[in-house]
Amino acid sequence: MAAPNRWQAYQQSSQIAQIDITQHAPLVKKLACMLISRLPACVDINDLIQVGTIGLIEAARQFDSQQGVQFETFASQRIRGAMLDELRREDWLPRQARRNLRQIETVIRQLEQELGRSPSEGEIAAGLELPLAEYQHMLSECKGVTIVHFEDYQDDEGNNSSNIGNIADDDALSPLETLADEGFRSALVDAIKLLPERDQLVMSLYYEQDLNLKEIGAVLGVSESRVSQLHSQAIARLRTRLREWS
Repeated sequence: MAAPNRWQAYQQSSQIAQIDITQHAPLVKKLACMLISRLPACVDINDLIQVGTIGLIEAARQFDSQQGVQFETFASQRIRGAMLDELRREDWLPRQARRNLRQIETVIRQLEQELGRSPSEGEIAAGLELPLAEYQHMLSECKGVTIVHFEDYQDDEGNNSSNIGNIADDDALSPLETLADEGFRSALVDAIKLLPERDQLVMSLYYEQDLNLKEIGAVLGVSESRVSQLHSQAIARLRTRLREWS
């Protein structure tokens, strides 16, 4: 009797649940909509949905109901991972937007040294010798920028800088280890505390309260696009203060 019981247990543990892909298709669209709000306008949501659907199919193939995890939770990780992998393969932040970001960071750094505080939006625009509306348009184009990005190790033409060797350094910290580093976390917290009050509020609502741009706009009484600008500006300020960690 022991052998049949072991065989039955093996069949149960290795059984892959039959998943109705169409039933979970809305999950792909939901995750794509959440991600697209953080990305530049050049990213097509349909492309994200397409690769996300592939991630959903792979999740259905790999899902094991015996592991005690709900399929939606398991699939969400695979779908989001597929979308992020696709974005990493593509240079989704245009080079001009990357140049604009570097210009903004340079001016912010210079003004912080001159003023001894975080410059206002108007002061940054003046430092760039741009009308405020044009500076805000630059911020909109920088939507989707992260604090540290792989392309930070390249110049404006896409050529590797001298820092690219750090990525291949076996002794260098991985991104996950950097985030877990007590010094980095402390520096990030200090940098956030130095942000203007409105920028701090945007970051808190977005990352701590998990509100989307539209919901944050309702809280602040501004448009969704304006929230996107404020978010890009806050990230630029943080990147300026955390350059040693890039």
